[in-house]
Amino acid sequence: MSKQSQAEVIVAGHICLDIIPTIRGQQIGLEALFVPGKLVDVGKAVISTGGAVSNTGIALYRLGSSVSLMGKVGNDLFGEAILSILGGHNPSLAKGMIIAPGESSSYSIVISPPQTDRIFLHSTGANDTYAAADLHEDQLEAARLFHFGYPPLMRSMYQNNGDELAFLLEKVKSNGVTVSLDMAKPDPASDAGRADWRAILTKALPYVDVFLPSFEEIVYMLHRDQYEAWMRESDSGDLLPFAAGDFLSKVAEELLEMGVAIVGLKLGEHGLYVRTTWDEARLSAMGRCSPSEEVRENWLDNEIISSCYQVDVAGTTGAGDCTIAGFLYSLMKGMKLEHVLQTAVGVGACNVEHADAISGIRTGSEVWERINNAWAKHEMKLDLPNWVLDEQQVWVGPHHKKSQRSR
Repeated sequence: MSKQSQAEVIVAGHICLDIIPTIRGQQIGLEALFVPGKLVDVGKAVISTGGAVSNTGIALYRLGSSVSLMGKVGNDLFGEAILSILGGHNPSLAKGMIIAPGESSSYSIVISPPQTDRIFLHSTGANDTYAAADLHEDQLEAARLFHFGYPPLMRSMYQNNGDELAFLLEKVKSNGVTVSLDMAKPDPASDAGRADWRAILTKALPYVDVFLPSFEEIVYMLHRDQYEAWMRESDSGDLLPFAAGDFLSKVAEELLEMGVAIVGLKLGEHGLYVRTTWDEARLSAMGRCSPSEEVRENWLDNEIISSCYQVDVAGTTGAGDCTIAGFLYSLMKGMKLEHVLQTAVGVGACNVEHADAISGIRTGSEVWERINNAWAKHEMKLDLPNWVLDEQQVWVGPHHKKSQRSR
């Protein structure tokens, strides 16, 4: 394979087949659906690929990036369906996929009622055996960015305190490629849920440039006692109302000290929080997607939040993955940080206008056409003391250098 034919971004990690029943009617609580013996009348099932490889990878492709997908499937009917769907977007997308004879492919049944967050019934399948040896290292020669998603749903990535995850990311990083990492919240009763995630992240994050977990995921992994206390306090199980500015800053600082250059915390309906390193050498060491000298000052020692754009929500499947795609796409385009956040939440907003994970994703220029056409944002509802809403319609935090206050 020639360098000219290789993709600028590789998306690796977890992939599955999503089966999404269409649930009719107005808002339906999950408690009304899961009643023993009850028959629920649903519509046509949407069949799509899911997981970070599919959601973030195809979203990046639709935005306009050159993408190679490196997930792992079995040689079964679900695996054939996954490869067929990927190839339907573009045959080149499936060429990097790993096919494991004798293994079963991962699948999810996604329960996503209107106006209600979704739940998943999930089988991890071949994702559990994904290893650094599966990586097509020759493809790294031309890649600018390597994104890895959902290690908590991949057994080999969290066993032995994450030795394999750290080895894989170190392997990529040593080739000069910028590394980004996304997480997933495991079932607390599972082996992944009982793993020592602070130890795993301590080992892996020195090889990660951009770390993009959700608020709930990172609280679970780093502050389990606080997670459990908030879960007891929350009637709905929603932890996002507790995402106050001071706590976000505290968690982000921990992660920066673990070695990452850029921390992004997904805040669901409240938007996206980002904090960046104060160390110019660390930012420069990001590899091929390090911010250029033209915008580097803007990226140093910054802390901002963008709330979400207003849309009619059809479903939230893949919203976080597509938000990440918007972030990475605009990072590769060399944008300023505030524009990267606006792109990220803009792509996330496009996603939730459709029930599945990627049908709503437009090209990058179309997303920015909406943004530039006075696309309204939701009112910020989080507790952000000492934060300021600037002229770019992003909230600027107190933990950023003073020279950034008057952009």
